[in-house]
Amino acid sequence: MIYGSVCSGIEAATVAWHPLGWMPAWFSEIEEFPSKVLHHYYRGLAPNLGDMTKIYANETFQKSTIDLLVGGTPCQSFSLAGDRGGLDDPRGDLALEFLKIAKTSQPRWIVWENVPGVLSSSGGKDFGTFLGGLAKLGYGFAYRVLDAQNFGIPQTRRRVFVIGHSDGDWQSAAKVLFYGENLSGRSSTLKEGIEGKTTAARIGEGAKERSRAGKIGPKSPTIKAGYYKCYNDLENRGCMIIGEMGDSVRRLTPEECERLQGFNPGYTDVAGASDGVRYKAIGNSMAVPVMKWLGRRIQIVD
Repeated sequence: MIYGSVCSGIEAATVAWHPLGWMPAWFSEIEEFPSKVLHHYYRGLAPNLGDMTKIYANETFQKSTIDLLVGGTPCQSFSLAGDRGGLDDPRGDLALEFLKIAKTSQPRWIVWENVPGVLSSSGGKDFGTFLGGLAKLGYGFAYRVLDAQNFGIPQTRRRVFVIGHSDGDWQSAAKVLFYGENLSGRSSTLKEGIEGKTTAARIGEGAKERSRAGKIGPKSPTIKAGYYKCYNDLENRGCMIIGEMGDSVRRLTPEECERLQGFNPGYTDVAGASDGVRYKAIGNSMAVPVMKWLGRRIQIVD
């Protein structure tokens, strides 16, 4: 499977799919630090074409034939925590740019990710516009909210995933998201590993703290891009590790956040990066185990 990746970030898709034998044709990322991560790991594998709105004239893009297009276009315009500008926000409008790239490159499969807030943005009209655009391009589609905690990592992270298939039949996409491994339709297999019983403290090797009831549970809250901005805010103790006696508080380390997203610890420790840029890149990423599950499901259906 050859794929193109937009809003690539630190490439959870490639970390998840490379073991499946899938190969990227190109990436599209403009942020400085994620671009450095892509260069560090994948400079000999696939080029970063930069701005997704300006890749059409790129020779690599024009000559590439891809089987799948993947991307999680910016979620801030749809998030309940933001101003919810929806498709009127330039960041939200990138969802429509995603469709334009799909129209141009004509992949067999589409994988699109966003926050659950997209379902209600503009009373559901924004999401309806995106799905309607897929239908006009001839794609059958299905969507589902998947939570990373059901895929073997102890983080609550609910995200909407849209799967599209160029045969125009929604059933191919639905088989990816809803049917069991035998595609019988009798069951849905969501767990890739043991459901996380690990506390956030125990994610870190050698961590001496233990979580206290009411402070941090068996799952970490969602790791957000802005985590680095509020680590001294004790009102956000849900993302902190509280000492057993309550006399110490510390934030999760970048390595612990990487594990909570399914990356190997130290994955973003490149180019002399500060903790701040690492937290932001990790928080903006997709969860690797979820992407791996989707890849395996697509492989079975395909």
